[in-house]
Amino acid sequence: MATDIATRPRTNVHVHLYYGVDPSQYRQGENAGCLYGYHYAESDSMALTFSKDHPEGQILKKFRRGLKALFGCDLIHTFRNRAAILDADVIWTHTEREYLSVALLLMLTRRPDKPLLLAQTVWLLDVWKSLSLFKRVVFKKLIRRANLLTTLAYDNAALALKFWGREATVVLYGINTDDFPLNAVPDWRPHEPLRIATIGNDRDRDWDTFMAAFAHDERFQARLATRRKVRRPARSGNIRVAPVFGLAEQRELYDWADVIVVPLHPNHHASGITVVLEAVAAGKPVVATADGGLSAYFCDSSITYAPHQDARSLRDTVVAMAADPTGTTERIRRAQHELVSKDLTTRGFARQHVMLTHQMIEAVAASETMARLTGT
Repeated sequence: MATDIATRPRTNVHVHLYYGVDPSQYRQGENAGCLYGYHYAESDSMALTFSKDHPEGQILKKFRRGLKALFGCDLIHTFRNRAAILDADVIWTHTEREYLSVALLLMLTRRPDKPLLLAQTVWLLDVWKSLSLFKRVVFKKLIRRANLLTTLAYDNAALALKFWGREATVVLYGINTDDFPLNAVPDWRPHEPLRIATIGNDRDRDWDTFMAAFAHDERFQARLATRRKVRRPARSGNIRVAPVFGLAEQRELYDWADVIVVPLHPNHHASGITVVLEAVAAGKPVVATADGGLSAYFCDSSITYAPHQDARSLRDTVVAMAADPTGTTERIRRAQHELVSKDLTTRGFARQHVMLTHQMIEAVAASETMARLTGT
């Protein structure tokens, strides 16, 4: 029989995040907690610690980043946080860049069983076939140290089974609804020209298709917000390309737009899901490329999906939305209902980790009990 959660001893969880998002330094003075909402898992049954960013000069920073690029994980950042890692009952990681180095640390310190490791994969499976044979062999050995694999998309989970022979549990991502509260949806009425916005720094954004769809067309006024370099068509005066910084500028962009577009290259990790969630919360209709497993978050009656690398279809889809304000309003409301019903929030994200951690601990306890009974 499973142990009742209320009677369990408190579980010590260490959340190992990448360098730059130390919760003790993130948005200081705002009491914002952790960027991804893991702090919501803190409870009477679960105590959390977080990785810390250690001060470093430019030379050491370049050296650490160079090793990270070479090995695919941040060895120095993990080594600096080794005491908290080794003292934990369970470790949570946000991407493979963290869990690969954590797994290496645990293997080098000869910790085959504890702490338990929850390893979340984001980009690794997309590039797996392009890695050298040496890296694939080493990474697979490190991945075997993980007690539980998670992904943010069913597409990625399928690849984990295909490439690694491991089942992966899908954890649905969520946004902070304190930063992006759910806006009530009045009847949607677009501007003329139609205001199109797109935002993101993910490497899988398809800016070329976005440009081809809306440049030189006076029916549209477009804003593209990214820190990446974008090839802009000559004399495309109806498209403004400029990054946005901070929550206030992000909110202003969503407020300005009539439609949010999320153009994507083929991927398996739900690229663009943060922008989709923020736009839905802001009460804006979304057009996204049908790729990466986004349909697990929102069905095609809530947000509109377009074929990838098809500028004409993307443009025609947006035009059709503008021609049907009533239907578009209903789409926005259905999308918000899905966000709420599926709890696509940082609190929901944290709750899924708590549930999986309890299941993982119970499975290990059951296995140890069986081993004692059978003498194996």
